[in-house]
Amino acid sequence: MPKIKLVISYDGTDFHGFARQPGLRTVQGVLEEHLAKIHNTPVEVFGSGRTDAGVHAVGQVVHFEREVGPPAERYVYLLRRSLPPDIVPVSAEEVAVDFHARFSVRRKTYRYTIQRANVPDIFTYRFTWHEPRPMDVELMRRAARDLVGEHDFTSFCASTTPIEDKRRTLYQVDVTERGSYLDITCSGNGFLQYMVRIIVGTLVDLGEGRLRHSIPEILSARDRAQAGRTAPARGLSLWKVDYEAE
Repeated sequence: MPKIKLVISYDGTDFHGFARQPGLRTVQGVLEEHLAKIHNTPVEVFGSGRTDAGVHAVGQVVHFEREVGPPAERYVYLLRRSLPPDIVPVSAEEVAVDFHARFSVRRKTYRYTIQRANVPDIFTYRFTWHEPRPMDVELMRRAARDLVGEHDFTSFCASTTPIEDKRRTLYQVDVTERGSYLDITCSGNGFLQYMVRIIVGTLVDLGEGRLRHSIPEILSARDRAQAGRTAPARGLSLWKVDYEAE
C-alpha cells in the first residue's frame, strides 16, 4: 500500500509521551485518532522513536500506510485544520514501500536547552531547564568531546533499560552559548532511555563542580550511579531525524 512520511512538531508538556497508552493522551494516539477521521478507518502510525512524557519534537518523523486517501501534500493542510495546537504537521510526502520511520533511521539529533538567567523567562519555561547556578562552560565543552565516538553508554541510561547492547555511536555533542541560554546538541546513530537527559545532567554537574569523575571514568564504570542527575524532560527536543537517502 502507498506509504506516507509525515514530519511533525509538538509541545510535549501535556502528553504522556509519544507512544500510544490506553486511557492516556499521547502523540501517537492523537495522530491516529485524527488520521482515522480523514480515512474513515483505523490508521496505525509508526514513529522514528519514542519521546518520554514532557519531551518535545521539532522534527519527529512518522509513517503510515493507506489504501486510498488524499494526495500526500494535502495531509499537512487537513491535519492542521483538525489537530490540537500542540501538534503541528510540517511536511508530508509519499515514500518507497520499504521506508520505515524507525528502522530506516541513520542519525538522530536532540537538542537540550538550559536557561541560565536569574529569573526564568515565562515564555520559554515550558521548553527549557532553568538552572541559574554558575557553570564552567569550557569544562563542559571539553567533557562533551569525550562522549563522541562509539562507547558503552550503560552509565548514561536508565538502570531499568531492558536493552542488553548499550553500545551507541555519538557523532556530535556540542555545548553552545546563546545569550542567557545554553544549548547541548547530541547527534548519534541511536539513543537509550533517558540517555540525552543523563548526558546533560552529567555535564551540568561537572560544570557546577558537583561531580569529580571524568567522562572516560564514568563510561568505563558502566554504572548509572557514577554519572550525574537526569535533567528534566521539558528542556529536551527531538530536533531532526536523518535517513540514508538524505
